[in-house]
Amino acid sequence: NLTHPSLNKGLDLVLKNSIEKGVTRISITGTDLEESIKAKEICENSSYDLISTAGIHPHQAKTFNDQTFSQLKDLFNSKCVKAVGETGLDFHRNYSSPKEQEISFKAHLDFAIDNGFPLFLHIRDSHKRFMEIVKPFEDKISKAVVHCFTGNKQELYDYLEMGFYIGITGWIMDERRGYHLKDLIKDIPLDRLMIETDAPYLIPRIPDLKQERINKPEYLPLVADEVCLNRLEKKDKVIDAIYLNSMEFFNLT
Repeated sequence: NLTHPSLNKGLDLVLKNSIEKGVTRISITGTDLEESIKAKEICENSSYDLISTAGIHPHQAKTFNDQTFSQLKDLFNSKCVKAVGETGLDFHRNYSSPKEQEISFKAHLDFAIDNGFPLFLHIRDSHKRFMEIVKPFEDKISKAVVHCFTGNKQELYDYLEMGFYIGITGWIMDERRGYHLKDLIKDIPLDRLMIETDAPYLIPRIPDLKQERINKPEYLPLVADEVCLNRLEKKDKVIDAIYLNSMEFFNLT
Protein backbone atom coordinates (compact mmCIF):
# COMPACT_ATOMS: atom_id res chain seq x y z
CA ASN A 1 0.00 0.00 0.00
CA LEU A 2 2.71 2.46 -0.98
CA THR A 3 0.13 5.09 -1.94
CA HIS A 4 -0.68 5.51 1.75
CA PRO A 5 -0.20 9.13 2.99
CA SER A 6 2.34 8.01 5.60
CA LEU A 7 4.72 7.07 2.77
CA ASN A 8 4.04 9.94 0.37
CA LYS A 9 6.89 12.30 1.29
CA GLY A 10 9.67 9.75 1.51
CA LEU A 11 8.56 7.20 -1.07
CA ASP A 12 11.71 7.43 -3.19
CA LEU A 13 13.87 6.80 -0.13
CA VAL A 14 11.61 3.91 0.90
CA LEU A 15 12.10 2.33 -2.50
CA LYS A 16 15.85 2.98 -2.47
CA ASN A 17 16.24 1.38 0.96
CA SER A 18 14.20 -1.62 -0.16
CA ILE A 19 16.46 -2.20 -3.13
CA GLU A 20 19.49 -2.04 -0.86
CA LYS A 21 17.91 -4.70 1.37
CA GLY A 22 17.43 -7.02 -1.60
CA VAL A 23 13.75 -6.30 -2.24
CA THR A 24 14.29 -5.34 -5.85
CA ARG A 25 10.82 -5.89 -7.35
CA ILE A 26 7.77 -4.40 -5.66
CA SER A 27 4.01 -4.55 -6.22
CA ILE A 28 1.93 -1.51 -5.22
CA THR A 29 -1.61 -2.37 -4.17
CA GLY A 30 -4.67 -0.51 -5.40
CA THR A 31 -7.47 -0.13 -2.83
CA ASP A 32 -9.93 2.16 -4.63
CA LEU A 33 -10.09 4.00 -7.94
CA GLU A 34 -8.00 6.97 -6.80
CA GLU A 35 -5.32 4.83 -5.14
CA SER A 36 -5.23 2.43 -8.09
CA ILE A 37 -4.61 5.34 -10.47
CA LYS A 38 -1.91 6.64 -8.18
CA ALA A 39 -0.27 3.20 -7.93
CA LYS A 40 -0.21 2.89 -11.71
CA GLU A 41 1.29 6.36 -12.12
CA ILE A 42 4.02 5.64 -9.57
CA CYS A 43 4.97 2.53 -11.52
CA GLU A 44 4.93 4.26 -14.89
CA ASN A 45 7.05 7.18 -13.68
CA SER A 46 9.55 5.27 -11.56
CA SER A 47 13.01 4.06 -12.52
CA TYR A 48 12.54 1.13 -10.11
CA ASP A 49 11.11 -2.26 -11.06
CA LEU A 50 7.51 -1.78 -9.95
CA ILE A 51 4.11 -3.20 -10.82
CA SER A 52 0.66 -2.45 -9.41
CA THR A 53 -2.77 -3.89 -8.86
CA ALA A 54 -6.11 -2.17 -9.39
CA GLY A 55 -9.22 -2.78 -7.36
CA ILE A 56 -11.72 -1.59 -4.78
CA HIS A 57 -11.04 -2.90 -1.28
CA PRO A 58 -14.13 -4.23 0.53
CA HIS A 59 -13.82 -1.34 2.99
CA GLN A 60 -14.31 1.00 0.02
CA ALA A 61 -17.04 -1.03 -1.70
CA LYS A 62 -19.54 1.77 -1.09
CA THR A 63 -17.63 3.76 -3.74
CA PHE A 64 -18.27 1.08 -6.36
CA ASN A 65 -20.57 1.96 -9.24
CA ASP A 66 -20.61 1.45 -13.00
CA GLN A 67 -18.67 4.64 -13.66
CA THR A 68 -15.88 4.08 -11.14
CA PHE A 69 -15.51 0.43 -12.13
CA SER A 70 -15.35 1.36 -15.82
CA GLN A 71 -12.50 3.76 -15.04
CA LEU A 72 -10.82 1.08 -12.93
CA LYS A 73 -10.97 -1.44 -15.77
CA ASP A 74 -9.33 1.07 -18.10
CA LEU A 75 -6.23 0.96 -15.89
CA PHE A 76 -5.52 -2.55 -17.15
CA ASN A 77 -4.50 -1.06 -20.50
CA SER A 78 -1.24 -0.20 -18.72
CA LYS A 79 1.50 -2.81 -18.75
CA CYS A 80 2.16 -1.95 -15.10
CA VAL A 81 -1.18 -3.21 -13.81
CA LYS A 82 -0.92 -6.94 -13.23
CA ALA A 83 -3.73 -8.11 -10.94
CA VAL A 84 -7.35 -7.38 -10.00
CA GLY A 85 -7.68 -6.26 -6.41
CA GLU A 86 -7.48 -5.70 -3.63
CA THR A 87 -10.99 -7.15 -3.64
CA GLY A 88 -13.00 -9.56 -1.53
CA LEU A 89 -15.08 -9.49 1.64
CA ASP A 90 -14.41 -8.04 5.10
CA PHE A 91 -17.20 -8.58 7.62
CA HIS A 92 -14.97 -7.67 10.56
CA ARG A 93 -15.76 -3.96 10.56
CA ASN A 94 -18.22 -3.54 7.69
CA TYR A 95 -17.06 -0.08 6.64
CA SER A 96 -19.15 -0.92 3.60
CA SER A 97 -22.24 -3.08 4.01
CA PRO A 98 -22.04 -6.81 3.18
CA LYS A 99 -24.38 -6.20 0.23
CA GLU A 100 -22.15 -3.42 -1.15
CA GLN A 101 -19.10 -5.63 -0.70
CA GLU A 102 -20.68 -8.55 -2.55
CA ILE A 103 -21.74 -6.40 -5.50
CA SER A 104 -18.23 -4.99 -5.84
CA PHE A 105 -16.51 -8.33 -5.33
CA LYS A 106 -18.66 -10.14 -7.90
CA ALA A 107 -17.89 -7.45 -10.50
CA HIS A 108 -14.13 -7.81 -9.84
CA LEU A 109 -14.44 -11.59 -10.02
CA ASP A 110 -16.29 -11.49 -13.36
CA PHE A 111 -13.77 -9.03 -14.83
CA ALA A 112 -10.78 -11.12 -13.75
CA ILE A 113 -12.30 -14.30 -15.15
CA ASP A 114 -13.34 -12.71 -18.45
CA ASN A 115 -9.88 -11.22 -19.01
CA GLY A 116 -7.62 -13.85 -17.46
CA PHE A 117 -6.19 -11.60 -14.76
CA PRO A 118 -5.05 -12.94 -11.38
CA LEU A 119 -7.04 -11.97 -8.30
CA PHE A 120 -5.55 -10.24 -5.25
CA LEU A 121 -7.99 -11.22 -2.50
CA HIS A 122 -8.88 -9.80 0.91
CA ILE A 123 -10.89 -12.12 3.17
CA ARG A 124 -11.63 -11.37 6.82
CA ASP A 125 -14.38 -12.88 8.97
CA SER A 126 -16.20 -13.78 5.77
CA HIS A 127 -14.89 -17.20 4.77
CA LYS A 128 -18.25 -18.96 4.47
CA ARG A 129 -19.83 -16.33 2.23
CA PHE A 130 -16.62 -15.93 0.24
CA MET A 131 -16.57 -19.65 -0.57
CA GLU A 132 -20.24 -19.60 -1.54
CA ILE A 133 -19.52 -16.86 -4.08
CA VAL A 134 -16.24 -18.17 -5.45
CA LYS A 135 -16.66 -21.95 -5.47
CA PRO A 136 -18.89 -22.06 -8.60
CA PHE A 137 -16.13 -20.26 -10.54
CA GLU A 138 -13.27 -22.42 -9.27
CA ASP A 139 -12.35 -23.74 -12.71
CA LYS A 140 -12.58 -20.32 -14.36
CA ILE A 141 -10.25 -18.34 -12.10
CA SER A 142 -6.81 -18.17 -13.68
CA LYS A 143 -4.90 -17.45 -10.46
CA ALA A 144 -5.63 -15.98 -7.04
CA VAL A 145 -3.72 -15.15 -3.89
CA VAL A 146 -5.27 -14.86 -0.44
CA HIS A 147 -3.56 -11.67 0.62
CA CYS A 148 -2.43 -11.48 4.25
CA PHE A 149 -3.74 -14.90 5.23
CA THR A 150 -4.72 -14.94 8.91
CA GLY A 151 -7.25 -17.76 8.96
CA ASN A 152 -7.48 -21.21 10.52
CA LYS A 153 -6.45 -24.61 9.20
CA GLN A 154 -9.78 -25.42 7.55
CA GLU A 155 -9.83 -22.09 5.75
CA LEU A 156 -6.26 -22.65 4.57
CA TYR A 157 -7.12 -26.06 3.19
CA ASP A 158 -10.22 -24.70 1.44
CA TYR A 159 -8.09 -22.11 -0.37
CA LEU A 160 -5.37 -24.61 -1.24
CA GLU A 161 -7.95 -27.01 -2.62
CA MET A 162 -8.96 -24.28 -5.04
CA GLY A 163 -5.34 -23.82 -6.08
CA PHE A 164 -4.95 -20.39 -4.51
CA TYR A 165 -1.63 -18.92 -3.46
CA ILE A 166 -1.29 -17.95 0.19
CA GLY A 167 0.24 -14.59 1.16
CA ILE A 168 2.01 -14.43 4.52
CA THR A 169 2.85 -11.15 6.25
CA GLY A 170 4.42 -10.04 9.52
CA TRP A 171 1.21 -11.26 11.18
CA ILE A 172 3.10 -14.53 11.69
CA MET A 173 5.37 -12.63 14.12
CA ASP A 174 2.53 -11.12 16.14
CA GLU A 175 2.39 -12.99 19.46
CA ARG A 176 -1.07 -11.56 20.20
CA ARG A 177 -2.90 -13.06 17.24
CA GLY A 178 -0.63 -14.60 14.60
CA TYR A 179 1.37 -17.37 16.23
CA HIS A 180 -0.97 -20.09 14.90
CA LEU A 181 0.57 -19.37 11.49
CA LYS A 182 3.90 -20.72 12.73
CA ASP A 183 2.33 -24.19 12.68
CA LEU A 184 0.18 -23.72 9.59
CA ILE A 185 3.07 -22.43 7.48
CA LYS A 186 4.33 -26.01 7.12
CA ASP A 187 1.01 -27.03 5.51
CA ILE A 188 1.37 -24.62 2.60
CA PRO A 189 2.92 -26.36 -0.43
CA LEU A 190 6.07 -24.60 -1.50
CA ASP A 191 4.60 -23.80 -4.91
CA ARG A 192 1.64 -21.98 -3.29
CA LEU A 193 3.58 -19.79 -0.86
CA MET A 194 4.01 -16.04 -1.21
CA ILE A 195 5.13 -13.34 1.26
CA GLU A 196 4.36 -9.63 1.56
CA THR A 197 4.70 -6.72 3.94
CA ASP A 198 1.29 -5.01 3.57
CA ALA A 199 3.25 -1.81 4.22
CA PRO A 200 2.63 0.53 5.95
CA TYR A 201 0.55 -1.89 8.04
CA LEU A 202 1.51 -5.02 10.00
CA ILE A 203 5.03 -4.06 10.97
CA PRO A 204 6.84 -7.17 12.30
CA ARG A 205 6.68 -7.24 16.09
CA ILE A 206 10.35 -7.72 16.94
CA PRO A 207 12.57 -5.79 19.37
CA ASP A 208 14.61 -4.12 16.61
CA LEU A 209 11.48 -2.46 15.21
CA LYS A 210 9.82 -1.64 18.52
CA GLN A 211 10.08 2.11 17.91
CA GLU A 212 8.94 1.93 14.30
CA ARG A 213 5.38 2.90 13.44
CA ILE A 214 5.44 2.40 9.67
CA ASN A 215 6.03 -0.90 7.90
CA LYS A 216 8.19 -0.74 4.78
CA PRO A 217 9.10 -3.12 1.95
CA GLU A 218 12.66 -3.29 3.27
CA TYR A 219 11.33 -5.39 6.17
CA LEU A 220 10.20 -8.19 3.84
CA PRO A 221 13.38 -10.24 4.55
CA LEU A 222 12.24 -10.42 8.19
CA VAL A 223 9.03 -12.12 7.10
CA ALA A 224 11.03 -14.43 4.87
CA ASP A 225 13.34 -15.38 7.75
CA GLU A 226 10.37 -16.20 10.00
CA VAL A 227 8.72 -18.30 7.31
CA CYS A 228 11.93 -20.25 6.68
CA LEU A 229 12.50 -20.77 10.40
CA ASN A 230 9.09 -22.36 10.88
CA ARG A 231 9.10 -24.45 7.72
CA LEU A 232 12.35 -26.18 8.74
CA GLU A 233 13.64 -26.06 5.18
CA LYS A 234 16.77 -24.63 3.65
CA LYS A 235 16.42 -20.89 3.31
CA ASP A 236 17.65 -20.71 -0.29
CA LYS A 237 15.09 -23.28 -1.35
CA VAL A 238 12.19 -21.40 0.27
CA ILE A 239 13.27 -17.97 -0.95
CA ASP A 240 13.73 -19.20 -4.52
CA ALA A 241 10.28 -20.79 -4.50
CA ILE A 242 8.60 -17.68 -3.09
CA TYR A 243 10.24 -15.50 -5.73
CA LEU A 244 9.28 -17.82 -8.58
CA ASN A 245 5.71 -18.05 -7.28
CA SER A 246 5.42 -14.27 -7.28
CA MET A 247 6.78 -14.05 -10.81
CA GLU A 248 4.36 -16.74 -11.96
CA PHE A 249 1.39 -15.14 -10.22
CA PHE A 250 1.93 -11.70 -11.75
CA ASN A 251 2.88 -13.13 -15.17
CA LEU A 252 6.38 -11.64 -15.05
CA THR A 253 9.60 -12.81 -16.65
